[in-house]
Amino acid sequence: MSDDVQARIATAVNAAEVLLFMKGTPLFPQCGFSSRAIAILEHLGVEYATIDVLKDAGIRQGIKEFSDWPTIPQLYVKGEFIGGSDIMMEMYEAGELAELLEEKGVARA
Repeated sequence: MSDDVQARIATAVNAAEVLLFMKGTPLFPQCGFSSRAIAILEHLGVEYATIDVLKDAGIRQGIKEFSDWPTIPQLYVKGEFIGGSDIMMEMYEAGELAELLEEKGVARA
């Protein structure tokens, strides 16, 4: 994996308070897991950014190495890897995701 791709990912992760690497866009998610992740973020009412991994094969593969996590979507909050849609769903249902976002001082949309 090229250092350039890893650097681009690191820059993106550190630039956004909440960043979701996903397949597609928030308006047109290209998989059910990405759609679920967007629904959770929308329901929590936080500002977030997304990166469509389908538009960049380097990022699509590189993010898996960056996080050491095999699947997409991937959620980052203030530079910290949180997990994929299953983890997001579990945390959301337990109220832990809202707590985490509040603890980290994430801006409301």
